[in-house]
Amino acid sequence: MTFITDIVYKNVHEAHVSAIKEMAMLSAKIEGAASLTWGLPSFRTPEYIREGVKKYLDEDTAAGKYTLTDGLPELRELVVKKHKVETGIDIDADANVMISAGNMQALNTLFHTMLDPGEEIILTDPCFASHIQQIKLFSGTPVYWPLDEDNNWSLDVDKLPDLITDKTQAIVLVSPSNPTGKIFSKEELMRVGEIAKQHNILLIVDDPYSDFVYENRDKYFNLASVEDLKEHIVYLYSFSKSYAMGGWRLAYMVMPAELKHEALKVHDATMICAPRISQLAGIVALSQPSNHKQEFESVLAGRRELIGQRLDNVSHVFSNQKPEGAYYVFPKIVAAHTSSREFALDLLNNAKVAVTPGSAFGPSGEHHVRMAYCVDEDTINLAFDRIEQYFKG
Repeated sequence: MTFITDIVYKNVHEAHVSAIKEMAMLSAKIEGAASLTWGLPSFRTPEYIREGVKKYLDEDTAAGKYTLTDGLPELRELVVKKHKVETGIDIDADANVMISAGNMQALNTLFHTMLDPGEEIILTDPCFASHIQQIKLFSGTPVYWPLDEDNNWSLDVDKLPDLITDKTQAIVLVSPSNPTGKIFSKEELMRVGEIAKQHNILLIVDDPYSDFVYENRDKYFNLASVEDLKEHIVYLYSFSKSYAMGGWRLAYMVMPAELKHEALKVHDATMICAPRISQLAGIVALSQPSNHKQEFESVLAGRRELIGQRLDNVSHVFSNQKPEGAYYVFPKIVAAHTSSREFALDLLNNAKVAVTPGSAFGPSGEHHVRMAYCVDEDTINLAFDRIEQYFKG
C-alpha cells in the first residue's frame, strides 16, 4: 500500500513553515506569552477604508465577484498615478501593473515564472525568511550575499559580481530591510542597478516598509525611480503595513510588459485574481489622503526608542544596532547559547517571550534574533520585564 507521505515531492517534504510563523504558533499555545515574532502591526485598518468598503458592499452589485486577472482597471490606474508621484516614472496600467494578494503572493508568482530547477536568486544575507522558502519550493537556489554587520548591515557591493552566474535570474532587495531595519544608500543601490543591467538580470524591489523611515527620510532611495533601470526593475508594494491591511492580502507589482505577460499565466492558474473586496479597499485607500501613515510612523518611532532602551538594559544578553527603518530590531545574542533556535525556544518555554531565531533569515543571521516592535508598548515592556528577570544576575 502506498501512503501519501511516500509520494510527497521531496522539495516540499524537506521544506519548513517559516520560523516566524512557527514561533507565532508555538507562542499561541503558551497562555500569556509576550510575542515579538510576527511583523503584524497593532493598528486597525483606517476608518476611511473600512467605511468606503461598507459603501461598496451596499451599492456595488459586483463586489463579491472575480475581477480581471491583473486587477480592477480603476485600481491599476490609481497605481499608475501613485507610482508617478513617488518615482517620477511613467508606466502603463495594462502593460506594467498587476494586482496581487500581498507581496508574498507576488513574489511567489515571480519566482514561479522565472525559475527553472537549479536557477538562482541572489538574496541579501540576512534576508526575509520566506524569500528563502519560496525559492527552494520552486527548486531554485538562494544565493546569499552577506551584508556588512560591522557597518550596521550595509551592502557590500564589491562582493556582488562574484555571486552572479549564468544561472542568476534576479537580485531581491528590501529597503528598509527585514530583519535588520537597514536603509541601503542611494550610492549602494545605484551600483547594484548598474551591475544588474550589465549582466542583464532583474532587480526585485520588495517594498513593505518605505513609509516607516523615521528621521531617515532623506536617506531613503527607491531604485524604481531610475529611468535607465525601468526594464530591469520589478517593484512590489504592499498595503499590509502602511495601511494596516495585512489580512486583506493586497499588493501591486510594476514590471516590464514582457514579464507581466508571462507572470499573468502563473497568477491566473494559482489565484485567478486578488480578492475583489480587497481591491475595492485598495481603491478607497489610494483615492483619499492617507494621513494615518504619519500617525503610524510616529507611534512606531516611539516604540523603536522604547525597545532600544529596553535592549540597552540587557546588554549582557543582547548587543544591538539601532534600526533605521521598518519595525524590527535584530540584536546579536551575547548570552551563553548554542544556536539562535535553541535560544528562542528556551526563551519561549522558560520566560514566556517569543522571538524569531536569526538563523531563519540566512547564514549571517545565526546568533541573532528578530524582534518586531510593531506590537503595543505593553507587550514590549512585558517581554523585556520577563527577559530581565530570566537573565537576572
